[in-house]
This record gives sequence, structure tokens and C-alpha cells, in this order.
Amino acid sequence: MTSSELYLRLLRYVMPYWRIFAIALLGMVVVALTEPALPALLQPLLDGTFVNRDESLVRWMPLYILGLIVVRGGAEYVGAFSINWVGNRLVMDLRGVMFDKLLTLPASHYDDQASGNLISKLTYDVTQVTAAATSVLTVIFRDTVALIGLLAWMLYLNWKLTLLALVMTPMIVGVVRMVSIRLRNSSRAVQAAMGDVTQVLQEAIEGHKVVKLFGGQRYESMRFAEQTDKVRRSMMKQTTAAAASVPLVQLLAGIALAAIIYFATGQAGGNRATVGEFVSFITAMLMLTSPLKRITGVNEPLQRGLAAAESVFALIDQASEKDPGCVAIARTRGDIRFEDVSFYYGAPDRLALDRITLNINPGETVALVGSSGSGKTTLANLVPHFYRPTAGRILLDDTDVETLTLASLRANIALVSQDVVLFNDSVAANIAYGVMRDTSEAEIVAAAEAAHAMEFIRQMPQGLQTMVGENGVKLSGGQRQRLAIARALLKNAPVLILDEATSALDSESERHVQAALDALMQGRTTIVIAHRLSTIEKAGRIVVLDRGRIAETGNHTELLAKNGIYARLYNIQFKLQETA
Repeated sequence: MTSSELYLRLLRYVMPYWRIFAIALLGMVVVALTEPALPALLQPLLDGTFVNRDESLVRWMPLYILGLIVVRGGAEYVGAFSINWVGNRLVMDLRGVMFDKLLTLPASHYDDQASGNLISKLTYDVTQVTAAATSVLTVIFRDTVALIGLLAWMLYLNWKLTLLALVMTPMIVGVVRMVSIRLRNSSRAVQAAMGDVTQVLQEAIEGHKVVKLFGGQRYESMRFAEQTDKVRRSMMKQTTAAAASVPLVQLLAGIALAAIIYFATGQAGGNRATVGEFVSFITAMLMLTSPLKRITGVNEPLQRGLAAAESVFALIDQASEKDPGCVAIARTRGDIRFEDVSFYYGAPDRLALDRITLNINPGETVALVGSSGSGKTTLANLVPHFYRPTAGRILLDDTDVETLTLASLRANIALVSQDVVLFNDSVAANIAYGVMRDTSEAEIVAAAEAAHAMEFIRQMPQGLQTMVGENGVKLSGGQRQRLAIARALLKNAPVLILDEATSALDSESERHVQAALDALMQGRTTIVIAHRLSTIEKAGRIVVLDRGRIAETGNHTELLAKNGIYARLYNIQFKLQETA
């Protein structure tokens, strides 16, 4: 995307606020028009008061100057307020669009992207866009009008001397263009480095216990220092280019100014210009340097903003999660069928699942077991379409899930995993999350009671309204699990996925959680992923996966009698428990 296309796309986000933006531009135009008004007043001031002693000018000139200052100050205030209002709205809108996009991205995108880089886009990159879309435009608009006004006045006074001022224009344009390329490249480097800084910072905060326990403070400090030094170096390259552009432009303008003053004094000496005309022309010439400097200096935030816009639109343009289905299924019976399902994450020759065929009957509990990397979690993730099969198909109640809308498919599925996700909100809001947010308190309490959670919720300071902290940091592992189970109970979905739901709990917590899970699994089609085989001995059917294929199927007793993979895994765990 070219710079002009990028900029026009950016301006489309400003268009909803065109009225406020127009007020800002109007204020800037008024400010710009007052620029040539000052040197224009100097000519009658000097010639009419000090030379010709015009009494009416002597009396009214102070009021003219005061009025000019009042108009300029009011216009500057209106322009600055309006443009900042538009800029803040622009940042808010872009952040909203970016956040909405994050919510619709497929799971594979999060597998490939560091969360710190994504956070940096929403917190840092988007703020760099503001100046490019708002204040840069108004500065260019205001100062261009001011330059035209001053040049018009100078042409009126002395067109020959004014032409001298325009000789340097091609060289100034060349300097600005050369600097623009360097600024854009360094801005991209700064944004990438800021993403890395955010990533290191996030990891250090989230893993602070591991950092302290394993003495990682020095290592993390070195990582952070390395990334912040990258930011510093990139910003210094940006600063070097920006700092060099203004003096170069001023040098060229200064050469033109010196030549003009030389010729202007010669003309004044030959009585070809009055004192007022001479002072007015020199003042206008001197005033040219300020808008020229601002227009040249605006190149830095412009290029920084365009580089940030590339980053922002790269996220916005990411393909959302595909939802080709057109059938909105009602409450399903929970009949799940995998037909020759294969799946790979990266290379096609490295299958995570290889031609899986499996029928799960309504209300049946099926446990998936196997060593790490055997494909248990991948298989479960295909059911709610977090990932899509690369071959084969999955049917729900004899309907290919590819034809179902994601919303209706996922409305029929509940998930309880080992890594419980809780939000920094109240206990009630975490149980009645998402589409369940309007659930009555009585229903929330009933779900919490069934999940064996009310016994600790009642002991909290504000009960259901107690804030749980970031990811439930104020709760124990068992308490977090029970809140997740309460959430699943409240959803009352016919299909349930349990992913290592009790693997990280102590015996007491596991007893409470297992009782809650037993209540949750009643009458539901349940897929259980478990490493601790003792937790799935009562499962109706156990499916053993090995290297992405189904190796064994049966109940606990049948699989032990086969003396195969399941028996080997079970005996290893049993011996470890005995040793413990």
C-alpha cells in the first residue's frame, strides 16, 4: 500500500467527525490568515504614523493590533481543542476496531503471534497514528495557507525579490523526500522493538514467581535492557534524521533570506521602496521561516504515523475466523462422529491427527488418553472448531459441523480446562459470563451450589460480588476450577469437554472438584482429556491415542487386560503413586 493510499484510508476513520474536523481546519485557516496580516499592518503603521503622521491611524492602529491578537488567540484555541478531540476519538475507534478483530481471529493466529506484540499494537502503535491523521494535516493546511498569504503579500510589495525566495524550493523538497524514507524505516524499527519490550515485560510480570524462585532477576533485567536498547537505537536513528532535516531546510532558507535582504537594502537605498514597505517585506520574509520549519518538521510525525498505520492496518486486515456455515442448530443431542479426520499444524507431512474415525453417542463419556503429543487436545479442539480438519469431517447429530454457524455450534459446547480463565471481575460476572450475563442471581447461586463453590463464595467479603483479581489470583486452584465448572453448569450445554480438569489439584480440592464434575457430566456427551488415569477409570469408553492415531479402545478393565499402551501407562502411574 502506497503512502497516499495508506493516508487516505486513515482519513476515512476521521470522516465520521468531519464537522468537528472542519471547525478545527477553520480555526487553523483563521490563524494562518493572521500571519500576513501582521506585516501588512506594519506598512501603514510606519508610513502613516511615523512618516506622514496620520492621526486616525495613530488612534485606531492599537485597536487593530489588539483585535488581531484576540482573533488569532480564539482561533488557535478552537483549532487545538477540536483537533485533539478528533484525535482522541480516532485512537478510541481504531483501538475498538483492532480489539474486535482480535476477538475474531482464528486460534492459529495466536499460535504464531507473541501476545506482547499484539498488545503493543493497541497501546503504542495506534497512538502514533493520531498525529498523522489529525494534527499533521492541520499543520500542513494552516502553514500552507500562511505561506501562500505571506508570499502573496511579498509579491504585492516586490515581485522580483519574492522570486528569489522561491529559488530554494526544489532543493528543500529534495531534502524532505530524502529524510522521509529514513524516518519511515526507523519508525518501523521502533514499533517492532516496542513489541519486543512489551513481550518481555508481560512475561516477567506473569512469571514473577518463577523469576524469583529460580533467580532469574538478572537474566530478565538483561533481556529487558537488551530490548530497550534496541528501542533507544532505533529512536536515535529517527531523531538523527528528524534533527538534520530542519537545519538543512533553514540553511537553504537562510541563504535565500540573506540574498533577499542584500537586494532589498539596495532597493531601499535607491528610494525605490518606502520604510514601511521595506520593513513589511523583511518581516514577512522572516515570518516565512516559522511555517516553513513546521511544515518540514511535520515530516517526522507523519512518517512515524504512516509506519504505525501500516502496523495497525496489518492487524485489521488479518483474515477473521472463517464462519462459512449457514445452518443455526438448536440444542443438539450430542451425537459426535469423526470420519477419517486428519490435521496438521505446520508441515503436511507431520500429522497431529492421522485418519481418526470415532463415534461418541449422546450422553456418553469418552476419555482420551495417551502420551504428550499424541493428539488428545488437538482432537478435542476440533469439536468447537478452534481448528478445522485438514482432511475428513466431523458430524454433530449427523450434520457436518462445517455447515453450522460457529455461534450455534459453540452454544452447544462447554469447556473446563486445567488452565482456568477468569477475568478481573466479580465472582458472579465470571460465572454468568458472555451471553449468560443477564442470568438471575438465583440461577447463578444454583450453578455455584452444584459446583460446590458457594461454600467458599459465602466466606468472601462481598460474596458473589467479590472481585477475583487478574485470572483469579485471589483464589486457590480448586476454587478457580469450581468457578469454571459453575460457568459450564450455568451454560447447560449438551456437549462437555474436560481438559485435564483435576490434574493440578491437591486431594481435598480434587474431591470437591470431582464431585462437581460428576454433577456436570450427568446427561451430557463428555470428552475427557486426562493424564491421571485414575480419574477416568469409570469412563464409559477410553480411547488411547498414539502419534495421532487411535491405538486402543475399550473400558478400563478391557484395556488393562489387553496389556497394551494403556496398561503400560497405568502401571507406570500406579508405581509412581506407590513410590510417592
